[in-house]
Amino acid sequence: MIEIQGLTKSFGHIYALRGVDLQVAEGEFLTIVGPNGAGKTTFLRILATLLKPTRGFVRINGLDLAPADVEVRRQIGFVSHQPLIYSNLTVAENLRFYGRIYDVPELEQRVEALLSLVGLDGRTHSLARTLSRGMQQRLSVARSIIHEPSIMLLDEPYTGLDQQAARMLRGLLQTVSNKSHTVLMTTHNLEHALEPADRLVILSGGQIVFQAEAPTLSLAELREAYWQHTEGGRSLGPS
Repeated sequence: MIEIQGLTKSFGHIYALRGVDLQVAEGEFLTIVGPNGAGKTTFLRILATLLKPTRGFVRINGLDLAPADVEVRRQIGFVSHQPLIYSNLTVAENLRFYGRIYDVPELEQRVEALLSLVGLDGRTHSLARTLSRGMQQRLSVARSIIHEPSIMLLDEPYTGLDQQAARMLRGLLQTVSNKSHTVLMTTHNLEHALEPADRLVILSGGQIVFQAEAPTLSLAELREAYWQHTEGGRSLGPS
């Protein structure tokens, strides 16, 4: 589904990514962890066609990234720590707006189904600004899949959520991944990293320094791997 070779991104003399090689299978849930400045957000923004790489090769579902950006965008849903929703529109109006951008057929039925999926069917007519942070992030997930993309990119989706909201989001992401989406998620929280993932990658200094099948790792083993392969492990949360 995703093929990456030699992916490099520099900002002047500063390198955010240094020759990343990675393949992600269809339907796989891949989690990327790493310290601040590791290149996680830059990596996802390149895959989302929001940044151009300096060097390297990216192919998404058989399409080379640069020549086919429009086609690629239709296959991607992007969720960041900022919900990217319109605060003065209602919950349903936000989804209708994005649905029209993508020419989603039978839009009203799609909106109704998504609001039920993310547990917001009781807040259809609420203004987005009145939602809690956790509800806004659930609406953001619904926004990202309104056009039924095959790939979801999630950049620190748990940022700012309390424990209850984080549990709800984790369950939602598990449901989404079970619907045959290919998912790439970045997070600085190790517990969030392990639970839904099929595979886990540690990114540090713009390079992949460790990867393993997530179900084979305990939380203690992941912490140890992080300390071995990066500096400043405390940035990844509580011990």
